This record gives sequence, structure tokens and C-alpha cells, in this order.
Amino acid sequence: MAEKERKGLVARWLEGKERSEEYARSTLPTNRFSLFWDILKGRFGRLMLVNLLVLITFLPVIAVFVFRFIVNGADLAIGAYDSSFLFGYPAVPDATGMMESARFMYDLLFFALLFPAAAIAALGISGGSYIIRNLIWTEGVFVANDFLRGIRRNYWNVLEALLVLTLFLFLAQTSSNLADLQIAGGSKYSGWLIASKVVGYVILAFSVLVCLWMISLGVNYKQGIWALFRNAVVMTVGTFPQTVFFAAVALLPVLLFFFNVTLLTAIALVFYLLIGFSYFLLVWMDYSQWAFDKFVNPDIGVATGRGLYNKETGTMNRGEKGKTDMDSAAAREYRRMIVAQGKSKLVSRPIKPIDDDLELYQLPESFNREDLQKLKESKDAMADDVKKYEEEHKNDEQYVEYNRQFDERERALREEDEKKKKKRKRPPKMLNKR
Repeated sequence: MAEKERKGLVARWLEGKERSEEYARSTLPTNRFSLFWDILKGRFGRLMLVNLLVLITFLPVIAVFVFRFIVNGADLAIGAYDSSFLFGYPAVPDATGMMESARFMYDLLFFALLFPAAAIAALGISGGSYIIRNLIWTEGVFVANDFLRGIRRNYWNVLEALLVLTLFLFLAQTSSNLADLQIAGGSKYSGWLIASKVVGYVILAFSVLVCLWMISLGVNYKQGIWALFRNAVVMTVGTFPQTVFFAAVALLPVLLFFFNVTLLTAIALVFYLLIGFSYFLLVWMDYSQWAFDKFVNPDIGVATGRGLYNKETGTMNRGEKGKTDMDSAAAREYRRMIVAQGKSKLVSRPIKPIDDDLELYQLPESFNREDLQKLKESKDAMADDVKKYEEEHKNDEQYVEYNRQFDERERALREEDEKKKKKRKRPPKMLNKR
């Protein structure tokens, strides 16, 4: 026995703790933060592929913003806004408000292009957010198929969110341009006009948060157009501090573009080419799943902690409320077969390993009654030794746990059969799980 213990110790030194079952279980994510890092490290290749698909659909939006930047820059460079009377050719007697008026007209063209570009970007967000949600739920993902499936299931909800955001952006920018035009014309209400610009951008920032919640709610639940917007506003107000924080974390790499430093801009550009959009979706969808588990799912009968490892049951949380990955249709049928066949005698009770000096008496070629008696005594000794071992180890954790789980599964199947006979309750109309 001592020799085996020495071998086991050496084996553990050589193999490392990674080979142990307890270590493997300890690495499974038990909270949303650890799940985020687990996906970021273990699914980096798929995140890059999802990012590429989303980036392709965002090319029109990027092109529109680049177009606006170039037009505004060229207008400032060649516009005769600083010319005075008889200076240059042709003469510009009065350039007051001309720059603001031109900016207003350019932005009208900009938003005319931005609305259809947002409709194209909705394709990428709907498909990408669906894949990220499945990764968070620790489900199998086939990127191309799931991307198309996400578009079919979530496009209209995501489109509604982006159109709402684009509309608020249009209203805020248009009101700002009109205020600048009035101020340039010498309006005596310039203070109120500046205040209206500030209020407009505050409303725009709030609409960004509402848009993010509309995307999360649209991917996770079935609901109408008005219900989606209303529930997004409720979630934004109800979780405002957390929402602001995680939205800032998700959009943190965007800040690098605002620094007038070439290196930081290059880093941000490479980041978004590789994983920027996937990172944004992963941060936001992971946070929103936490919020749904806390505020929504318990009230509509949906599982909480889906995709996380449950230390109590030793399984990953999946499916309906209170169920784990052992509750799929195939798994339930398998459990029924196990229960029908009864407990396994090889698992439910201790079986003594052959590691002692007991030997069965071997009959000689020519034996007598005394030899038969010795054979019987050796068999009885072995049987007694097995019973003694079973009695000593019957309360070991592995056997107690197996018998307990078997009894619980048998009871759960009986309760499930009884529930099927009763009328099922319909979930609330506001939120129905996808």
C-alpha cells in the first residue's frame, strides 16, 4: 500500500494538478466575470470570426462617418467664411451664419445616408449578438449557421433599436445645428440655445443606453415593438449606475480614437479590426444576462445563472428554471431508462478491489473431502472480507451521493409526470423566452 501511495505521489508531481477532476471543475466559470474571461481566452478564434462578420456589415456606417469628416474638413479648408468685403474673388460681403448653414445642409445629407447604413449594420449586430449569447449560455456554436439564424430571429428588433438611436442622433444634431445658426445670427436667447444643445446630447446619451437594452431584450425575449422600447427604458432606469459603468467598459476602446496620438489611434484601429465589435457585444451581453437573472428571469420562470457551473449540483445550468444540463429531452429519456432498470450494483455500493493477500484455494489434480473443505473456507473468507469492506465504506461520499441523486431523479421524474397531467401556466405576455 505504501508503494502505491508513493507512486501516486510521484504521478501527481509529474502530471500536475491539471489532471485532477477537482482542478478541472475549479476552472469552470461560476460567475459572469469569470465566464467573460473564459470565453475571451478559450473562444478567441470564434470571436475574431464574429468580429469580421459584424465589421463587414458596419462598412457602410463607417463610410458615412468618414464622408462626413472629409466634407466638414474640406468645407473648413476652402470655405470663404473669414473673408471680408472686397477680399478675394468673388467678394463675400457678409459671411455671418454661412458656415452653420452649410453644416446644417451637410448633416441632412449625412443622416439621409446614415439611416439605410444603420439598417445594414443591424444585420451584423443581430447575428453577432445571437452568437455571443449562445457562447455565454455555453451552447455549441456554428458561426456561419448561427449568424444567419440570429439575423432571421433578431433583425427586426435590432433594426428598431438602431433606428431609434439614429433618430435621436438626428434630432440632437439638427437642434444643435439650428442653435448654432441662431447664435451666429446674434440671437438674444443664446444662453437658452446652448442649454438646449446640452439637453439634446444628454437625451442622446440616454438613448444609447436604451438602444443597448433593446438589443439585449430583443435577442433574449419575444416582445412587441412598443413593449421592447418600454422594457428597455425600464431596464435603463432601474439599473442606471451599472448600465452606465458597463456601457463605458464596452465602449472604452472607442476613446482611443479621440486622443490626437497616432499610436493610440493605430492601436484602436487594429483592436477593432481583430475583436473590437465582439468585445463590445461580449461585455454588454454578459452584463445584461446578469441583470436578467436578477430582475427578469425569476419572475417569468426562466433559469438563472444559465451557462455557469453550479457547485451544488456539479453541472452547468441550462434550460428552464431549476434545471441543469441533465434536463434536455434526450437526457430525460436516458434518465427514465436508468430509473426503470434500477440502481447499478456496481456504482451504488462499495466493491472491494483485489489488492490483498487473500487467495482462492486451488484444488489439486487429485483431491479429497478435506481439499473441498479448504476451498469452501477460502470462498467464505473472501465473501466475509467483501462484506466487511462494504460495511466499512458504505457511507463513503461517492456512494451516498449516487444513491441520493438516483432517488432524487426518480422522484423528479414522478413529479414531472404529474405536472404534465395538469394545465401548464402561460408565461407573461410582456416577456416570453426565446
